[in-house]
Amino acid sequence: MTGAGADDDIPLGERKTVTDFCYLLDKSKQLFNGLRDLPQYGHKQWQSYFGRTFDVYTKLWKFQQQHRQVLDNRYGLKRWQIGEVASKIGQLYYHYYLRTSETSYLNEAFSFYSAIRQRSYYYQVNKEDRPELVVKKLRYYARYIVVCLLLNKMDLVKVLVKELSEEIEDYTQRFNTEDQLEWNLVLQEVAAFVEADPVVVLNEENTVVITSNRLQEGGVPQLEQGMVVGQLTLADALIIGNCNNQVKFSELTIDMFRILQALEREPVNLATSTSKPGTLALTPCLPSQEPSEKPAKRENPHKYLLYKPTFSQLYTFLSASFKELPANSVLLVYLSATGVFPTGRLDYEGPYDFGGVLTNTNRDVVNGETVQKRNQAQKEMHCLHPGDLFPFTRKPLFVIVDSSNSTAYKNFTNLFGQPLVCLLSPTVYPKSMQGLFCHCHNSFELGVGIGRTLTIYYHGCYMSLLLTF
Repeated sequence: MTGAGADDDIPLGERKTVTDFCYLLDKSKQLFNGLRDLPQYGHKQWQSYFGRTFDVYTKLWKFQQQHRQVLDNRYGLKRWQIGEVASKIGQLYYHYYLRTSETSYLNEAFSFYSAIRQRSYYYQVNKEDRPELVVKKLRYYARYIVVCLLLNKMDLVKVLVKELSEEIEDYTQRFNTEDQLEWNLVLQEVAAFVEADPVVVLNEENTVVITSNRLQEGGVPQLEQGMVVGQLTLADALIIGNCNNQVKFSELTIDMFRILQALEREPVNLATSTSKPGTLALTPCLPSQEPSEKPAKRENPHKYLLYKPTFSQLYTFLSASFKELPANSVLLVYLSATGVFPTGRLDYEGPYDFGGVLTNTNRDVVNGETVQKRNQAQKEMHCLHPGDLFPFTRKPLFVIVDSSNSTAYKNFTNLFGQPLVCLLSPTVYPKSMQGLFCHCHNSFELGVGIGRTLTIYYHGCYMSLLLTF
């Protein structure tokens, strides 16, 4: 019997099932790849496209659940293909978190990533002579580790790193690959990231307590007597990391990691909050599809995470945040970057004469040091000077500078009379602390105003910055 004849033997209903599955699979891949072309800035441009993508993946996931036997028999559906769909949904949830700052979606991403491991969707990949499939598995591990780091699941991170190390070793031994050094670098980065915060907290029973920088339920600090809450809310934040030789993993430096958590509430689950591990129904759920019994969504300030942006990229994101900042709201800019110092003293020292912090050049950098090809009388074109931020003081602005040249922002001028705060990291450590830190992440100098505790009120919640002088 010919192949065509064999196809004719397939019942019409089963043939339609396979055809519909192939359509959903191809459509999901097209939409997912299209997400890369969407602008990363702006709050609304991406939402309709993202919604269509998620809708197709929701249909695809439910379809393979409902027709698993037919797809196994007639299409030859493999478990790693199911895992690939689940991994894509996990990525959608993670990127939805990045674009909305809603930490609940981190739990949703974790649910899908966790199920892939629990159900061994990628188990058979190692038995196939296809290195590209093994790379899919390694990338899944890397993404899973990032989500676990953001959820402070440090014990699980250590287990996943061990498994990833074993997978990389098996991968490099079986295949003559050119990316062995690249994957070994991934292991080194995540190991350094885990070790970057050595503080260990023990309870009364000498058991390690996992601490979080996020705001927890009931953890709102009390207002001091006579303190009146203002009308401003923290709505948008740019978190910028551009320090040379700093600990980072997946374009997330340790500085960025800490500050982004300080601007978030503890996450809660959406649809899967009542499910037991290993028994998840894994029904994708976006805000428009959420069940009525889900707790009310708790909003966090919207954030952009910019790892080593160029000056033009940084300014583009700043402009987008400034444009879309709601009324009675504050824009926060966190700069963790290598300092750029002035080359000489002039009779007049303005906002572009004190230096600033470095933005990414993508060139002219050798061993972490900027090559000086300019005339000494010229300003560093890749430097973000205090004057570069002056246009954005037309609206309430909160600036945190964590840099060796943070003092460049000390005389930050308030040109438009809007609320303005500038917190500056110290540039010199006491001798007893030297060598312990590369930057001071918890101690800042108040550039405008004086006080021991600065309390920011945002979206019905308080965030206190304890200042050390």
